[in-house]
Amino acid sequence: MEEAEDQEELLNLSLAIVSSGYGDEARLRKRKRSRSRAEDDDNVVFGSSDAFEGCEGKVFKLLQMREEMLGTAEHRRSKQTSPLHEDGKGLHLIHLLLITATAVDESNTSLALDNLAELYRTVSPTGNSVQRVVAYFADGLAARLLTRKSPFHDVIMKRPTCEEEFVAFTYLYRVSPYYQFAHFTANQAILEAFEREEQVNHRALHVVDFDVSYGFQWPSLIQSLSEKATSGNKISLRITGFGRSPEELQETEGRLVSFSKCFKNVVFEFQGMLRGSKLVNLRKKKQETVAVNLVFHLNTLNNSAKISETLKSVHSLKPSVVMLVEQEGNQSPRSFLSRFMESLHYFAAMFDSLDDCLPLESSERLSIEKNHLGKEIKTRLNREKDDGSCARHERMETWKGRMETHGFAGVKLSSKCMIQARLLLRIRAHHRPLQFEGENSGFRVIERDEGRAISLGWQGRSLITASAWHCVW
Repeated sequence: MEEAEDQEELLNLSLAIVSSGYGDEARLRKRKRSRSRAEDDDNVVFGSSDAFEGCEGKVFKLLQMREEMLGTAEHRRSKQTSPLHEDGKGLHLIHLLLITATAVDESNTSLALDNLAELYRTVSPTGNSVQRVVAYFADGLAARLLTRKSPFHDVIMKRPTCEEEFVAFTYLYRVSPYYQFAHFTANQAILEAFEREEQVNHRALHVVDFDVSYGFQWPSLIQSLSEKATSGNKISLRITGFGRSPEELQETEGRLVSFSKCFKNVVFEFQGMLRGSKLVNLRKKKQETVAVNLVFHLNTLNNSAKISETLKSVHSLKPSVVMLVEQEGNQSPRSFLSRFMESLHYFAAMFDSLDDCLPLESSERLSIEKNHLGKEIKTRLNREKDDGSCARHERMETWKGRMETHGFAGVKLSSKCMIQARLLLRIRAHHRPLQFEGENSGFRVIERDEGRAISLGWQGRSLITASAWHCVW
């Protein structure tokens, strides 16, 4: 019953989806065969050599169609003006994508290959918005059909280089309010926690950031602190940032230290730690204000036990404020199809939102779609296949329950947070003026949980939600 409702909701979606620069992959992946052949063939695409022999021709035909899709500029232009979409039949693609996902989930390899072939004939990573997002989902399903031993799997799942990922993230950060909403809202709440304790914290703030990424969040906080400080009454800011690699941490430190030198009245220090490091290694000072930054972090943890362990560690720091920002979703461990449709809803909104930021033909937009959003789509569809886990994109109410269970209580966000978020939407207008708060609005800010959380929404959907917390026991 629930799945039928999900399907109806999906097909009723007015999927305004936008661009996604493609550029890599397409092949198929094995779904576990219901017949028990105890051992996989080490050299073939699917779970058994018989399955491979029956589908080998379809596999190579599919590869050929995908190459054509990624081919010449003339081919791409012809796809953009496809009569299918001129006639307003974009939902046909969504319906076919859902049928394909069902076939993949049921290990119906032959049907899945046929449907993928039809999708590749119609979609294009440089076409209209529906074609673009469906192209990436088609690749994600194709990779899910394949074993990791298949050479085609690596073609489809090939990751962008670190430089390509950084450039795509930078483009999205600059043109869309998505990440800036998360960072500015968190920074405002952290700044206010620091101000409340100014009489006892010796003008020292220590931020523990569980996912420092490229450090883009912290220049605005440094600047805000500088406005409160003087040369004779400096403020000390320490950031302990967890990162994926020593190289990433070193680059982040260099970027932030260089920026902080412009503000002589802020004493800045950065301590980089690899993800997974224990908080016992954290250097703490007496009476400093401690703020914990959980922005897009908890959803990356593999299971509830790791989330619980992290929250217990955070609680042990007795922070003055904990900022939680997560993508809105409903992906508690359910069926693959339920998670697939939830992801499609979310990325449909994300691709569509780029219409307010960049034109379709923009090279920046293609970079964002290929090396950031497209990579995330394929990773999300295949993550549980690779390591048995799935990202936990859950509703705000679910995260609220987790926080309260671990000794945290929600803090009402100040009016400044809401005003700042609304202002951000106004000044983020790049490609065309941003619309919000109307019936046919684009980006908008939504107050939640009696002011203890605010969300950034696109049309009728909440994309991300920010909330502030403090320890109660």
